[in-house]
Amino acid sequence: MNMKRRTLLATVSAAALALVIGMPILGGSHAMADTLADIKERGKIRIAVDLGSPPFGMTDAQMQPTGSDIESARLVAEALGVEVELVQVTGPNRVPALLTGQADIVMASFSVNEERKKVIDFTDAYGVIQIVVAAGSGAGASVTKPEDLNGVQVGTTRGSTNDLEATAKLPGAQLTRYDDDATLVTALVSGQVDVMASSPQIMAAVNQRRTADPLSVKLVLKTNPYAIGLRKGDDALKARLNEVIAENLKNGKLSEIYNRYTGVPLPATLPKT
Repeated sequence: MNMKRRTLLATVSAAALALVIGMPILGGSHAMADTLADIKERGKIRIAVDLGSPPFGMTDAQMQPTGSDIESARLVAEALGVEVELVQVTGPNRVPALLTGQADIVMASFSVNEERKKVIDFTDAYGVIQIVVAAGSGAGASVTKPEDLNGVQVGTTRGSTNDLEATAKLPGAQLTRYDDDATLVTALVSGQVDVMASSPQIMAAVNQRRTADPLSVKLVLKTNPYAIGLRKGDDALKARLNEVIAENLKNGKLSEIYNRYTGVPLPATLPKT
């Protein structure tokens, strides 16, 4: 085997190993990069969004991306003076999209938690998501405490903070995990599952289509801030994004977008990330 072929195979193997163990392919050298400068030079920011997570990300009747995160992403691009390229991801692919360089940032109802902070960085919060247990008139109708869900089927979104919280706080429940929020909504509307561990916004999306037996909140598991995800070492980009968030919270633009799509007001003070 010649030297060039051995080098190529070693590079491919290292990349494959990085993917398997969840380490960033961009490696430590990325810490020396300036993603903000790269974005300005190319005149475009690549933002990962989840179009299967209404009302944060979805498609409209014309199959165009819409939702509170989509509008917020466009607001960020406008503030940076560049075009936006939306990179579609699912919940479990948000972190890999950053680490493999497919996206510059992630805006996909990206709740901040300690596990994620070990591998990526976050800006200040620009919204909040409550994690609630909601149920219709079936198995979860009389739930008042986590133990009431022992043996009960509960739907949630795979790999999400909802999944993590439900796993930790509902140990006796039978969790049914769906690949994205849109699939979870469909399962709840069709009656495949009658109890969910997700956000009030997802509950509202379900109730728009499940009018005969709407869901109602039974338990609040947690209130999470969500923020823009970015790679560790992107300090200049993080500082600029925090400025954009602060400016647009102060002028009310982010609050208006949040309220328009979620139907609930944005808290006056957001939790720290």
